[in-house]
Amino acid sequence: MKIQTKVSLLIALVVVAGIALVLALDGDDQGPVTATTPEQTSALVRDDSRVLGEEGTGDVTFVEFSDFECEACGAAFPIVEDVREQYAGEVTFVMRYFPLLSHFNSERAARTVEAAARQDRLEDMYTMMFETQASWGESQEPADDLFRSYAEDLGLDMAQFDADYADPEVAARVQQDVDDGIELGVEGTPTFFIDGEPFQPETVGDFNQALDAALAE
Repeated sequence: MKIQTKVSLLIALVVVAGIALVLALDGDDQGPVTATTPEQTSALVRDDSRVLGEEGTGDVTFVEFSDFECEACGAAFPIVEDVREQYAGEVTFVMRYFPLLSHFNSERAARTVEAAARQDRLEDMYTMMFETQASWGESQEPADDLFRSYAEDLGLDMAQFDADYADPEVAARVQQDVDDGIELGVEGTPTFFIDGEPFQPETVGDFNQALDAALAE
């Protein structure tokens, strides 16, 4: 995905339009995700799904299937962060891994974030991945050493990090998110759901409109 300029919230409307354009041009785009069935809904948020921040006091849940190497996800990142700040304490924001096969280091990035989450540093590593994406995204060389340096920068227990990063259970944890996404009809990233229903924003205001409507129900 070829977005070369850094994203600013001051031009967030342009960014959302850019996300749609990039997806359309890249081939990682998905067709419209249809409404979930009751059986699929159980796969949308699992007991071990990673929650960003504190769980909301209401029943509204915002779910994103994301790939840390996806530039459209990187473009959406500051928008989602702003929405998280606006609805902190009200809405539960759930992050699901969905590394795409076309991205060489995306599965490694997901395992890095999951390994950090096991030391209660999910948000720090999640943020670092998107903020540094330009330095490693689209590389065809393994980024294991670079990602390990991020863990060192965060002051993680490196023996535990190394063990978790290589643990088949961590890889299986990432794959479970992918399998759930496929079951839900996810084919590209980012893909959003609000209260179990697919959410495809066209403007920044759509995020607020959809969440306000969900909270009002």
